[in-house]
This record gives sequence, structure tokens and C-alpha cells, in this order.
Amino acid sequence: MKIKLRKSVIFLLSVTVLAPIVLYTNTLGAYLASSSSRNEFIEDVSTFTFAGEVRPLNVLPQESSAALKEPLGVVYSENLGDSSSESSNTSSGENAHINRQLAEAEDAISSLSNLGSGGNTIRQVTDQEHKVALEKEENTRETELIGKVNEAEQNKAKREVVSRRSKGKSGRPLERTAVVKDNPREAGSEKQNERVIFPDARIRQLKDQLIQAKLYLSLSVTRTNPQFVRDLRLRMKEVVKVLGDATKDSELPKNALERLKAMDQTLSKGKQLEEDCASSVKKLRAMLHSAEEQLRVHKKQNLFLTHLTAKTVPKGLHCLPLRLSTEYFMLNAFEQRFPNEDKLEDPKLYHYALFSDNVLAAAVVVNSSITHTKDPSKHVFHIVTDRLNFAAMKMWFLANPPGRATIQVQNIEEFTWLNSSYSPVLRQLGSPTMIDYYFKNRHAESDSNIKFRNPKYLSMMNHLRFYLPEIFPKLDKVLFLDDDIVVQRDLTGMWSLNLRGKVIGVVETCGQSFHRFDRYLNFSNPLISKTFSPRACGWAFGMNIFDLKEWRKQNITEVYHKWQNLNHDRLLWKLGTLPPGLITFWNRTFALEKSWHVLGLGYNPNVVQKDIERAAVIHYNGNLKPWLEIGIPKFRNYWAKYVDYDQVYLRQCNITP
Repeated sequence: MKIKLRKSVIFLLSVTVLAPIVLYTNTLGAYLASSSSRNEFIEDVSTFTFAGEVRPLNVLPQESSAALKEPLGVVYSENLGDSSSESSNTSSGENAHINRQLAEAEDAISSLSNLGSGGNTIRQVTDQEHKVALEKEENTRETELIGKVNEAEQNKAKREVVSRRSKGKSGRPLERTAVVKDNPREAGSEKQNERVIFPDARIRQLKDQLIQAKLYLSLSVTRTNPQFVRDLRLRMKEVVKVLGDATKDSELPKNALERLKAMDQTLSKGKQLEEDCASSVKKLRAMLHSAEEQLRVHKKQNLFLTHLTAKTVPKGLHCLPLRLSTEYFMLNAFEQRFPNEDKLEDPKLYHYALFSDNVLAAAVVVNSSITHTKDPSKHVFHIVTDRLNFAAMKMWFLANPPGRATIQVQNIEEFTWLNSSYSPVLRQLGSPTMIDYYFKNRHAESDSNIKFRNPKYLSMMNHLRFYLPEIFPKLDKVLFLDDDIVVQRDLTGMWSLNLRGKVIGVVETCGQSFHRFDRYLNFSNPLISKTFSPRACGWAFGMNIFDLKEWRKQNITEVYHKWQNLNHDRLLWKLGTLPPGLITFWNRTFALEKSWHVLGLGYNPNVVQKDIERAAVIHYNGNLKPWLEIGIPKFRNYWAKYVDYDQVYLRQCNITP
């Protein structure tokens, strides 16, 4: 009778104890199958990974350890397998189900301990049956997995689970990684998992800790715990000292890991403090708002300082014209003249127009152009500068003659026909309203775009391009070049282009929406909206071929004067030369192939390398000019290789690469 009763008890306990365990092993079979051994899993069952998260199993007591554990890193998973997405969607339900069944199993096992001497026998039997059931369920689960997924996907799932467990137990901070799912068609490939390791992972962790520490210090509950506040401030000082100016983990000192662990231990104490969640949210929002406001102010300051740096003459470029001017006035009248003056008005030659007050920049334009010409003797460079730089510009090219090419340097002050009675823009630049706009301190009424207050717009040098027929009355074609360009190919072919009755050859820049007419002109004004299309394609000054015959035939200068008179109050467009250029040459432009002229090297560090290498002319339009320290470093060499830094005047002014 006792034997039958014992068998009944064993059967009953098998049902009540093993059934939940079987269900438990069914749910976690995939994870057990991927583990290197069941012992490894059972040893750390107090925490378990679901959908990439480490969650506590509340039915089991959490073991406290005095040793400091490593803070967890962050693992970003993108497009994992189907099994991963399913487990992510149902993780919360499975967690609750497993916890409930484990609780039932624990109650049943605890009741067995009160059965007296028979308890050990029953426990041995149930343990043995438990092991058999686990092995059976494991084999069944593996068979099902093999039938559902191919070998490559199975191996991938195993690697991900093992990797996550090893990261949780490793002795160093986890690095942030991105796991990218491969194309299913390439499942057999060796490169199924692409791992991206961030070189500043530890620096990010330290900075995140500082943010958490600042939040704890701002909470009212921490004021009642002065010891915690002192410890936290000490850890913050240590972390700030460790970070220093480091931008990569390799630049951190050797004790960085120790400081990270110490800070993590102190922060863990803060997690035990009770605080109202609503007040914490308010503090975080206030911190976020403050950070955004500081970022806005810093961006504005950076923009202002960049413009200021771009328009301030560096010491070396200020020294150069002074030394050159001194040398020029020591020459006699004959030595101050250039050779080949008979070629200056020959329409059969190739004529360039360059308007600049920067001696070094003009030298690079001429040097790069001549370097790539097949016959320099047929090329004539006409340089127009202001009165301050006239002597220096002449002296530079007298001391550094451009081989067989012809040079002419003119002073804009000698153009007696260019006066306020003839030129509307010159009249406007001298008006009281314009002077007030630039020189009176009226911050409230200033333009939101700081570039429109650039003093370069006060210079008539910027508008000389609209008077090419007057400057070169005997020429038929002129190639206009800005002083912030570099020539990389022979430009002789520009003069043989058939412009098909158009006045100017241009490279269009409407690849992006912000390079269309509505970016430059005020289409709320009916004079603009009735005449032009807001979606019309913009183009660039910097390298343009002009047909001066067509210019004179179509009376382009008068068109320019008409629109400048209409814009006396700057309501049609702001200051500058491109907006009036778009208007003046409307429907008079001939589109050139884009490789003739590549722009953006003065503001865009992402200009495509192949486009630069294939370009005939590269243009440093923008504030980051190559002769300034703020110039984009990877683009500077294209310009610097045409500067002879061993030249005596450059050495005297300490102008170096």
C-alpha cells in the first residue's frame, strides 16, 4: 500500500513540477541550444537576455556582490533575423509567462522539503526525470530549428547569443556595435555579420556618465545625502580630468577604465534614491532646453567668426603688398613696364579678365593657367586691381614674369568713364542709406543673413564684370576668372565654343533645389514674379566665357543698369553680383559641360574627388579660402602647389605652406 501511495505521489509531483519545467525549457530551448553548455546558463539564471535586453527573473533572489561590475555597453541591431524580430515583439508576454511558471515550480519544490525522509528520494527521481526531459526537449528543439532555418542562419543566431553573453561577462567596457543582416541570398557568405567598432565608445560612456551625474546633483533628494553629493562631485572631477581633450579611446590615459568603473559604482547608489519622476522629467527638459540654446548661440558665434576671419587680411598677405610696393617705387619708369604691349588688343589671341586685390591669389590663377596651356605666347592676362594694390600687383609679375604669356595690370581708378553718373550701382554704394546700413550700429534692423553685411559689396571691383565691353572695347571674346579658382586643364577650347547667339557660357548649379532663382530673388515682388520663373536654374560666376559682340548687339549693359535702378531700395534682391547676373543674362546663357567648372571647395568638404580631378577649373567659392588657416585642409594642396614658397618676398613675409 505504501509503495502504491509513493508511486502516486511521485506521479503527481512529476505532473505538478515537471510540466512547468518542460514549458520553461520549450520557451528557452533556442537559447539553451545556442549555449556552450547548460551549466553556463544555470550558473547565471538570475538574469536573462530577451530581445537584446538583460532582465532580472524576479522569482529568483538577486545575488549581491561587493565587486564592481563592468557597465554594459550598447548593442545596436539592425535587421536581425525573423526569430529576433518575433522575440522582440513577444518578449514581454513570454517573460510574464515564464515567471509565473517558475513561481509555481519553486512553490512545488519548496513544499517537497517538508516531506521528511522521503523528500530526498523524490527529489532524486524528479531531478533525473528533469534531466531526461531537458535533453529530450533540447534534441527536439534542435531538430525543429534545423528544419525551419538553413545552416547559415542558425549559426548566425548562435553567434549573436554567445556574443551578447560574452559581452555581459567581459572584463572591459563593451564597445558599441552595429549588427547588419546580410542578404538572404548570400547566406552562405563568410561576411554575414558586419561589425562597426566606434573608436570613441569609452569616451561616449564617460560623457554619458557626466550627464547622469549632473542630473543627480540637480535633484532635490540628493541634498539630503551630503556624502553621496561629495562622492559624485569627486567622481565628476576625475572623469573630466580623464577625458581632457581626447577624441578617441586610444588617447585616454591608462586609468580611464578605473575611473569609469568608479563613476558607475557611485551612480548605482544614486539609482537607489527615490525621487518624483515628474520632477526628474522637468529637470531633464530644462537641461535639454539649455543645451539647445547654448548650441544655437555657439553656432551663431561660429558663423560670425568665420565671416570675420574670411574677410580679415592675414598678417602675411598684409605684409606682401607693402614690400612689393616699396620695391616697385624704387624702379625707374622703363623698368615698370611689361613687355608685349602690342598684344593687349589683338582679338585673335586668348584674353583673360581677372579683377582682384589679392596678389597671391592672382598669381595662382595666372600660374595654374599658363602651366596647362600648349602655347603660352597666345594667352593674355588682363588684371584690374584697386589703387592700394596696383604697385604691388605690377611688381609681383615684374619679379615673376609668366614666361611667354602677356600680362597687363590696370588701376580701376584710371577708368574715368566709371562714375556715379554712369553706373547706378556706384551711385547706390555712395548713398547715405547704404553708408548707414554698413557703418551705423543698428543691430535690431540688421539682416538675418550676416553675409549680406559683408564689406566686399562696397567694392566696385565686384561689379566690374558687368562692364567688360567698356574695359575691352576692341576684343570679341573674354574669359572671366575669379581670383579664388585654380585652372587644371588647358582652357584654349573655350574660345572656339559656339555660344549659338548667347552672351555668356555658364555651368548650371541647379542640381539642388536651393540653387534656383527663388533662392536669390524676391518673388513676392511682382516685378520679379511676372518676369522670371522661381524654378529656373541658377548658374555660377567664376569661370565664364563672354561673347562681347553679342553683348554690344543686345545692349546688355543697359539691361543691367535698368534692373539696378529698380533695386535701389534692395527689395528685388540683396547685395551681391550673382542675383543681378541671373536677371541681366536671363535667357542669354549657354550651358557648359559641368566638368569645366566645379564649385564648393570653399565651403563643402564633401565635394566628390573624381569631380575635382576631372575639372578644368576648381572654385573655392565660400569663406574657407585656401590661403586662410580656416581653409579645408584636404583641398588646400590643389591651390598651394602653384605657389612658390621659396620666393624671396614670401619668405620675408613668413608665408609658408
